[in-house]
Amino acid sequence: MSAGDQLWLPGHRCAALIAPVIDRVHRAAMAAADTAGAELRQRYGGPAAVGYLVDLRTRLAAPAGLVDAAGFAAVTRYQDPASCQRVLDKQVAYGMLVRHPDGALRATERGGAFLTDLYALHAAVTGQIWGAEHAARLVRLVELTGRLLAAALADPGTADPGTGGQDAFRAVAPPYEPEGTPAGVLLLNRLTVLRYHRADAHAAAWTAAGHTARSIVDLPPGPARLAIEQETDRRAAGPYQALEPEQRLTLLADLAALPG
Repeated sequence: MSAGDQLWLPGHRCAALIAPVIDRVHRAAMAAADTAGAELRQRYGGPAAVGYLVDLRTRLAAPAGLVDAAGFAAVTRYQDPASCQRVLDKQVAYGMLVRHPDGALRATERGGAFLTDLYALHAAVTGQIWGAEHAARLVRLVELTGRLLAAALADPGTADPGTGGQDAFRAVAPPYEPEGTPAGVLLLNRLTVLRYHRADAHAAAWTAAGHTARSIVDLPPGPARLAIEQETDRRAAGPYQALEPEQRLTLLADLAALPG
């Protein structure tokens, strides 16, 4: 890749531009699934029984899929830890999750059945909102997000020694993708995992700047916030270097064209 190409939507700039687009597409799809999934949730005990299974579905749906305590803490880093454990207590009591003595989580047989049904629900929902007119676009997006995930798994690159990071991404990646998984589900789950990659980059950036999960939430707009966001872009840029400049533009344009 030439120096000129590197200046054309460089990795850190792509990371900055694509983050809100990924957020929009992901939130729209998950909101549609949440609306469509009311009956499914009730069948398994209601929202109190299934919440973290949805959040951690990309790993817990895998055979012997496990999320360790550090990964769970990272995924829920902006929430009160004691409250999170109380929610887990309920889901364990409902027979959906097993919590090991070291804090690691896995789905029970009943939890696994819910996740199988959840994948089917997500297939139906994404098939509806990203219909046949987006079929070619989905093929391109699945291929490009697959490259991003491979690059991120090879070198997460979100944290310097001593600053934290990486744990949320490692908790949910690689996403479980059984043979025959529809393109819409592949894309939705890959976007979920990529959002956690950026979340880890953000956590590493605010940790290096001396903040905590509480203080960064309260930090107002201004130079300090901007510096952290720019550092987040730098730390999140690595996977985008695996794409050619034209592919970065294609990724951005195809995601932007999805409804939601």
